[in-house]
Amino acid sequence: MFTPGFRLFFGFAGAAAVAAVVYGVASGSAGGTEYFAVLNVEAWVGVLSLGYKGGIGDHVGYVALMGFAVLSAVVALFLVAFRDADAESAGELMDDGRIPDTQSDLGHNYWPAVSAFGVGAMIVGLATHATIFVIGVVIVGAAIFEWMLAAWADRATADPAVNRNLRNRIMGPVEYPVTAALGVAVLVLALSRVFLAVTEFSAVIVAGVVATVIFFAAVAFAVVPRINRSVIVGTVALACAGILVAGVVTAAIGSRDFHHGPSETDHYQLSEEVGAQQ
Repeated sequence: MFTPGFRLFFGFAGAAAVAAVVYGVASGSAGGTEYFAVLNVEAWVGVLSLGYKGGIGDHVGYVALMGFAVLSAVVALFLVAFRDADAESAGELMDDGRIPDTQSDLGHNYWPAVSAFGVGAMIVGLATHATIFVIGVVIVGAAIFEWMLAAWADRATADPAVNRNLRNRIMGPVEYPVTAALGVAVLVLALSRVFLAVTEFSAVIVAGVVATVIFFAAVAFAVVPRINRSVIVGTVALACAGILVAGVVTAAIGSRDFHHGPSETDHYQLSEEVGAQQ
């Protein structure tokens, strides 16, 4: 039996998929002239195969609609797999088998702040660099997905432990590897913008300072007994935010001028020209 949550999000997925297909065909072009290719078989094959066997019109709109369809379908599958937070099904996850109550107070949610940061990155990226805009889009998409799951889990039962268990069973296998990979990629990109904006000597100094701070912070966290986890999370979050801000600022400033000396080929060609003139 399909749950109400599954039917809702599966309807979103179907509507978005149909809209993506229609938009991909309607925004197609041939020879620079826009046309509505309703009877064009190649256009339909292209959008239905995600561009593998044909062309697509406006790629941005098509990808946005199809991405929303895929995201809605994933949420629908999660909801039907966990019976839409049914209390009896959730009780099976507990060791004692007790059935929890069916309502709970909402927990702390920081995903709206993360979404706001992503929107800000998108705005800055529109004025500076396309890479920053893409990073903002990824942050907003991930925050919206996490926000929806957090709201769903908070209202699952009246037992916070069961709610955390439900959420972690869904997102745990995804969050840790994806967050680690994206975090490393974003921090490396941000630091690279800093290194490219300063002089060669300053880049060495910045790299040494960052490495030293990371080393001593890790040593302090390992040596201090029973350090509060919130302190560690807050320190790491502030450091990452500082690196991201530095990367955005230096990306807006631009990279330094690179002066390359003549290569061996240039020397060889110059010698030939001088010999020919003599």
